[in-house]
Amino acid sequence: MKKEYLYIAVSLLLSLFIYLFYRTEKTVVNELLISIISFDTYAAWKANVVHFIPINDTIVYSLPEGSWVFCITLTSKPYYIQLKRGRIDCVFIPLVFSIGLEILQLLHVTNGRFDFIDIGVSIVFWLIGNFALRNKAPKQNILASLNLKTVICIASYAIVYLSHVFK
Repeated sequence: MKKEYLYIAVSLLLSLFIYLFYRTEKTVVNELLISIISFDTYAAWKANVVHFIPINDTIVYSLPEGSWVFCITLTSKPYYIQLKRGRIDCVFIPLVFSIGLEILQLLHVTNGRFDFIDIGVSIVFWLIGNFALRNKAPKQNILASLNLKTVICIASYAIVYLSHVFK
């Protein structure tokens, strides 16, 4: 499991880097940084990074979602949600969540732009998270007991809020 947390940390840091320097300053995470360091400092840092490390738009706009799906797939794999008539394997929630967000964008319920590439990237990263890294431990009911791993799993879903764009 320690190896998975390393992959999660690297993946989230890469996404954070992309959001901070290549996406709009109107995202929650960028607004937080600007409130700490000032807009002028942020703008100067962003200009320098973009100048010295140019990144393709497809990577800028699709990789962070794929990275997030990868991370929440890894944190969700050990769990299920118990229902009266069965249980839901939490490993499928990241895929449903990411595709659901794209559909909400298509319907203009949420900010953002619907993109088939985002769906494809999400599926690829979900497959990598689900099949490339195996977890042999028996699955647990995520709602049965609250511990650090379940909190990390639930919090990993909240990270998507940091990418929200204020209008």
